[in-house]
Amino acid sequence: MSSTIPTHLKIMPPNFLKPSLPVKQLARNPHYSLRLLHKRNQMLCCCRFSVLTRAYSDGGQGEFFAAQKQSSASDVETSRDSTFSSNDGYVGLFVRMLGLDKDPLDREQAVVALWKYSLGGKHCVDNIMKYHGIVNLIVNLLKPDSDSACEAAAGLLRVISSINLYRNSVAESSAVEEMTALLARPSLSSNVKEQTMCTLWNLSVDEQLSARITGSEILPLLVKYLEDEDIKTEEAAGGVLANLSLRQSNHKIMVEAGVIPKLAKLLTDAENESKVIRKVARNALLELAKDRYNKILIMEEGLVLVPLVGAAAYKSFRPSLYLWPSLPDGTKIEQSSKVPSRYGASELLLGLSVDDKNADLEEAKRNAIVGRTQQQFLARIGAIETEDDSNSNGECSSSFRFTLLTQVDAVARLVLILGLEDESAIARAAESIADASINEHMRVSFKEAGAIKHLVQLIYHPTHTVRLAVLQALDRLSISNNVCQRIEEEGVLHSLVNLLKQSKSDISSVSTSMILNILTRILDPNKELKSKLSAGAGNGSGKGWDLTTANDMISSEVASSTQTIFGIDLGDLTFLSCLVDILKTSVPDLQRKAASVLEFIVVIAPSTVEKLVSAGVESGLETVFQQKSLVEMEDGREVHLLELEEAGLAVSAASRLLTKLLDYEQFHLNVNSNHFTELLRSILVSSIPLQNKDWVAACLVKLTSLSGHNLDAVDQVNMEVTLYETIPRLIEKIRNSFSPEVQESAVLELNRIISEGVVGSTRAVASGGGIFAVVKVMENGGDRAVEACLAVLYNLSMDEENHAAIIAAGAVPVLRKLVLSQIPQWTTALRLLRTLPT
Repeated sequence: MSSTIPTHLKIMPPNFLKPSLPVKQLARNPHYSLRLLHKRNQMLCCCRFSVLTRAYSDGGQGEFFAAQKQSSASDVETSRDSTFSSNDGYVGLFVRMLGLDKDPLDREQAVVALWKYSLGGKHCVDNIMKYHGIVNLIVNLLKPDSDSACEAAAGLLRVISSINLYRNSVAESSAVEEMTALLARPSLSSNVKEQTMCTLWNLSVDEQLSARITGSEILPLLVKYLEDEDIKTEEAAGGVLANLSLRQSNHKIMVEAGVIPKLAKLLTDAENESKVIRKVARNALLELAKDRYNKILIMEEGLVLVPLVGAAAYKSFRPSLYLWPSLPDGTKIEQSSKVPSRYGASELLLGLSVDDKNADLEEAKRNAIVGRTQQQFLARIGAIETEDDSNSNGECSSSFRFTLLTQVDAVARLVLILGLEDESAIARAAESIADASINEHMRVSFKEAGAIKHLVQLIYHPTHTVRLAVLQALDRLSISNNVCQRIEEEGVLHSLVNLLKQSKSDISSVSTSMILNILTRILDPNKELKSKLSAGAGNGSGKGWDLTTANDMISSEVASSTQTIFGIDLGDLTFLSCLVDILKTSVPDLQRKAASVLEFIVVIAPSTVEKLVSAGVESGLETVFQQKSLVEMEDGREVHLLELEEAGLAVSAASRLLTKLLDYEQFHLNVNSNHFTELLRSILVSSIPLQNKDWVAACLVKLTSLSGHNLDAVDQVNMEVTLYETIPRLIEKIRNSFSPEVQESAVLELNRIISEGVVGSTRAVASGGGIFAVVKVMENGGDRAVEACLAVLYNLSMDEENHAAIIAAGAVPVLRKLVLSQIPQWTTALRLLRTLPT
């Protein structure tokens, strides 16, 4: 809540002069009273009373009034009784002159006098508020076009609302609505805007009143005045928004009003030198950043949350003062001279030439150098965390304090904190790096700033909190292929494998998931192939990229990957057993990642297949294929779609692994092929996503071909693959593809399957929504596609249950059009029309 005037603070109020005529005579002679009041106001403005200034509390809360100049306590105590007793009697006169039946000029002079009088302190405000309905009369003066009256009325409301006792009285008098209408005027003086905004600032301190302000039409005006030319109005608008952001319920409507870009601009604008506006903007954004999605929006505007770790933590910083300069990521700069320059001139010139246009440096590298130089300089002089930053969240515990910095400074600051000795600071910095890695630009920025080397070195940190935060940061950074390659070059594989080999009591499931995330991104033999294929297609060099070339590239990529991880023993039985044990868990996400890593190991090092068999990989695969969600679905219980998707991804990865393992005799001679065939058949007919059934179908076909089943069993498996994988996949192509060639190819394949008389094929097409897709292709396709579509629809029309769906799909008008056009297939269209009940 807003601070009010302390009871012990005694301020000398304005010295109003006694009138020479009694009050009754003044009432009878309004013109004389007006002249006398005008004279008093001139003298009032020249009076030497204590000037009051505005003071701001932390968090951008309300304001209170404190005297800049005060007489001694004895002088104030001596003069208080005489001054108050001589001036308080005229408050009633001024209040009566505010009446609606009074002359507008009298009302204006009265409100100006009351505003000046209210600056005398809480006692003066108490005297004004003794009169019932005074606030309503003041609010009524916000309507006229007189800037002087509006400014005085708004200023008086500002003083009254700064006192907790009277804040509700101001709000209940419809002040918010009147000020909204006032601020909506196209032309308004800066003084009126300032006083009005400051009144709203005081009102927004109260939680209930802030909800009332947010629910009104004033929020867009507040956002608008963040770009006002008057700095005081801009500060007040930011203060109101900072107070509104303290309520969690206000965040959504504030974000929808466009608050975040405006506030972020105030912090990123180097020309904005107002400490007040920067403070309130920072406080508002820090409150909004407590929501994860709002934090992303803030970072997209060029600001990053950086933890405040305290000045003491930076005492352990030791800059490298006597080493040859290098880039932040560790890249060495070639020395042009063996002899060191006198007084370090060459090093200085090297730093000054970073921004030279002729310097062959990427923007990310230049930003990294500039940011490192600035942050290290601040750390060396002890000014890296100013008092303003330290108090930005002063009400919170020190472990939860943050500030907002631009991307260049934030990246350098976080990397600097990683090199300190404070464990808590390191953990918070690593967590901030993970949160800030929202796009490719930020991930590359951290790489160029040298964060990868620090993070890899911290994986073995003795504190579990630090290790967990470091793994989280590496996990988010490794999403980028470029950064992932740098992580691999720093030798992270050995550390990750050792962490994974630890006992389960020492490593949590969260850590296991992040380790497997990084491993699956590094141990991917097709990663470089995909990038090269994309580069070739982007350069227009499609010629020569045939299947043979692709296979040769795969072989070369496998060989290079083997050399890359040569220092890691992929055949370590402990490591393999750990991965197999993860397959036996009940977490589909972990199962998927472990199966992916094992698939890579099998492709790279075939000699590990025998060790995998001894480690129990068969039982691990069996666990994956018996997903809990799939079992519950078979029992008729409802399963969430997300669970089905996760189960489908795990089953698909395990099917890929099983398909690779079946290439080796050590495995397929010992595996229970009948049991796996039944498991995969049940998965094939389940409701997992269609894109996860492709490897299930491929593995099922390979199992039956290697297991020596009789011909009937093989045909049964092939039929199920056709019904539950091939036909749905063809229908999806027809429905979703934008290429006429792809649609035509899919329709032709679908017609072939139905023409061969596969049992249940027509029912599978109808139940899968294929009728609507085929009719659409028949309407817009070529001759071959139309012919195939007619054949498919004619076969479907043999079942009367499909007639309603064919008619609903709009086939009748299309068929009539084909018959009238006398195309070669018009007889088939006519025969189909006669079949339908039209």
